[in-house]
Amino acid sequence: MISINNLSVVFGGFTLLDNINLHISESDHIGLVGKNGAGKSTLMKLITGEQSPSSGSVEMSPDVKIGYLPQIMQHNRGRSVIDEVLSVFASIHKMEEEVEKISVELGERTDYESVEYERLISRLNELNDALSLEGGESPQVRAQRTLLGLGFKEDELGRNTETFSQGWNMRIELAKVLLSSPDILLLDEPTNHLDIESIEWLEDYLKAFRGAILLVSHDRKFLDNVTGRTVEILLGHIHDYKVPYSKYLSLRSERIAQQTAAYQNQQRMIEKTEEFINKFRYKPTKSNQVQSRIKALERLERIEIDETDSSAMHLSFPPAERSGDVVFKAVDLTAGYPGKIVFSSASIEIKRGEKIALVGRNGEGKTTLMRVIMGELAPIAGEAVVGHNVHIGYYAQNQEDILDKKETVFSTLDRIAVGEIRTKLRDVLGAFLFKGEDIDKKVAVLSGGERARLGMAKLMLDKYNVLALDEPTNHMDIHSKDVLKQALKSFDGTLIVVSHDRDFLDGLVDKLYEFRDGRVKEHLGGVSEFLEKRKLESLQELERFIKPAVKAVEEEKSEARKAYAARKADSRELRKLRSRVEYLEKEIAKREAQMAEIEKKLANPGNNDDILDLTREYLEAQRDRDSFMEEWSDLSEKLEQ
Repeated sequence: MISINNLSVVFGGFTLLDNINLHISESDHIGLVGKNGAGKSTLMKLITGEQSPSSGSVEMSPDVKIGYLPQIMQHNRGRSVIDEVLSVFASIHKMEEEVEKISVELGERTDYESVEYERLISRLNELNDALSLEGGESPQVRAQRTLLGLGFKEDELGRNTETFSQGWNMRIELAKVLLSSPDILLLDEPTNHLDIESIEWLEDYLKAFRGAILLVSHDRKFLDNVTGRTVEILLGHIHDYKVPYSKYLSLRSERIAQQTAAYQNQQRMIEKTEEFINKFRYKPTKSNQVQSRIKALERLERIEIDETDSSAMHLSFPPAERSGDVVFKAVDLTAGYPGKIVFSSASIEIKRGEKIALVGRNGEGKTTLMRVIMGELAPIAGEAVVGHNVHIGYYAQNQEDILDKKETVFSTLDRIAVGEIRTKLRDVLGAFLFKGEDIDKKVAVLSGGERARLGMAKLMLDKYNVLALDEPTNHMDIHSKDVLKQALKSFDGTLIVVSHDRDFLDGLVDKLYEFRDGRVKEHLGGVSEFLEKRKLESLQELERFIKPAVKAVEEEKSEARKAYAARKADSRELRKLRSRVEYLEKEIAKREAQMAEIEKKLANPGNNDDILDLTREYLEAQRDRDSFMEEWSDLSEKLEQ
C-alpha cells in the first residue's frame, strides 16, 4: 500500500531520519514508537505529503485514501458538533443528489436506444455501486454513534464547536477522520484528550478496522490492544518487529543480548586469529595457514550491535515535610463557574500519604476540583478546606499557556528558584534530559513532550508535601512516563492526579474519585478494580445507544454469516496454512537448539573446535531462524484473521 524507500530527513547539520525503508500493507496495524523528538510525527507528515524528505521517496497508489489526525490541528467554528462531523459525508450527499437528478431525467426521457440514455444508465449504476460500498446505514446514525462512543452526550450534539474545549474539538476531528472511510489511519497520540471509557471504545473500533493503521501513542495498553506490529525509530533508524508493544520490548532485549554475545565471541575469535597471524607470519612452514586465515578475516561478516539511546530521565522528588492527617476535605461541595454548575453535593476526603486519581469525562469537573484545592476557585456552595501545613506543588494541564514562550529552558527555572537550589539548576534540567545547548532553547520551540518535562522540572524547586498533577503524562514518551511513575510511587507525600492513562495509574493510586453526570463518587482500590466494576455499571447506559442501531446490528450479523461461509469454503487453504505453520515452528526450534549448542562451544571452545567455522554456523542458523520467524509471523496473522 505504502512504500518508504531510502528516505532521509536532515535539519541543518542534524539527521533526524537516516536512509530508512518501511512498507505498510493493507491490513497492518502498526504502533510507531520512539522517544519524543525521534521523528514519529515527521514520518506521518512525510506520508501525507505535508513535509518533503531531504532524499528518498514515499510511494503509494493514487487511490489510497488517508485519514490523518495530527497532534496539533485547526478546529472549525460556527457549526454544531453533528453538522461539523456530517461534513465528511459531503461526497455522499453529492452522489445522492446526482442519483436523484439522473433518476428524474431517465423518467422523462423516451430515447431508450440512444448513447446518452446508456451513458446515464451506466453513471447511475456507478453511483449506486459507490453508495452501496458506504453501507446501508445513514450518515446521521453513523455520526451520532461515533460521537456518543467518543464521549459526547446526545444533548451536546447541537452545540456549536467553539463552545467546547480544545480536547473536545480533538474528538470532533477524530470522529471526522474515522468516518471518512480511509484506507489507512495515521493517528498521532489520539488518546491524549480521551477519558478511559472513550479510549476503550476507540480500541474496539480500531481492532475491527479493516484498513491499515499507523499509530503513535504513549499508552502501552492501548498499543498492545490495537496493534500487532511495532516500528521503532531509534537514532534515525527504523527497527521493525511484527509483534505488539510488550512483546517488542522483550524481543528487542533478546536481540541486543544475542548480538552482544555473538559480537563478543567473534571478537575473541578475531583476536586469536590475529595472534596466530602475528606469531607465524614470517615462518615459511606456516605461510599457507597464515594466508588462509588472513583471507578468512577479510571475508568475515563483522557482527555489529544495534545502537541504543541510553538517555533517560532520572527523577526522585525531595522528601516531603509532614502535613496534617487530612490534606483536603470537602463537604456537600458544589463547584463551577458563573452560570454553570459542574458538580454538586460532593463529599471528598484526602488523607496524608494517599495517592488519589480523579477520573471521568472531560468537562465533568476534575480540573475544577483541582482549582478549588489550589484556592483558584471558590465553592458555589458547601465547604472545601485544605489541611494543616499543606504545601501543594501544582502541575496544570495547560502548560502551553502557563510557560512563558519568550523564556529559555534555563531562565524558566532561574526566574523562580530561590536559595541553594539555584546552584543545582543544571543538574535538575539534566535529570529531565535538558543538556548542553538544550537549556538555551526558547520555550516557544519546545515539543509537547519537552514542555511537559520542563513543567515537571519546576516542581523540583521546592519541597512540596502534596503533588497535584493534571494530566502530567500528555506528550510524555513511554520511558519518561515509567520514570515519573516510579518516582511518584516512591514519593512520601500525598498525590492527587488527573489522568486518562490506565497504564500510568495502574499500581500507582489506591483510591479514585469518579466525576460523572454532575456527581462525584468514591471508589476504593486501584484503576483495574474500577474499570472492571465500571464496565458492569455502564451496560444499561450502552443500551440507550444500541437501540437506534438495531438495523446496523442485523447488517453486521449478516456480514458475519457471510464471512463465516467464506472461511468455511477456504478450509482447504487453512489446512495448508496450519501445516506450514507447524513445519516452521519445528524448524525454528531446531535452529534455536543448534544456536544454543554452538553458543556453549563458543563460550568454552575445545582444542579441536574451529571458532571461525562455529561462528559461521551460528550466523547461518540465526539467519535461517529469523527467516522462518518472519514467515511464521505472517502466516500466523493470516490464521488469526
